[in-house]
Amino acid sequence: MHIEAFREYCIAKKGVTEEFPFDEVTLVFKVMGKMFAIAPLERIPSQANLKCDPERAIALREEYDGIIIPGYHMSKVHWNTLYLEQLPTSLITELIDHSYDLIVASLPKKVQAEWQTL
Repeated sequence: MHIEAFREYCIAKKGVTEEFPFDEVTLVFKVMGKMFAIAPLERIPSQANLKCDPERAIALREEYDGIIIPGYHMSKVHWNTLYLEQLPTSLITELIDHSYDLIVASLPKKVQAEWQTL
């Protein structure tokens, strides 16, 4: 998956915004103000960080050794870095959905209610 397709998939999700809060080359996707995906645009090959359930994160790192690694500059327990062009698109979209769903589930009830009305 190219970074443009990654961006298009993320931004199409409900309640998602994109911004550059850290610098001009690190694109951050947020749902209702909370990060669920980070894409450093200058990285070659293309990479992205996604939040992940800790047990699943370990299993993915073992199965895709060197292609899915602990999150670069992130909590190594809860975030993975993916090499986008080396993984099947279906897996990447599944992991984007997983990250997004983890964040939505962690939102306060009031914010979840607001998200549901979008």
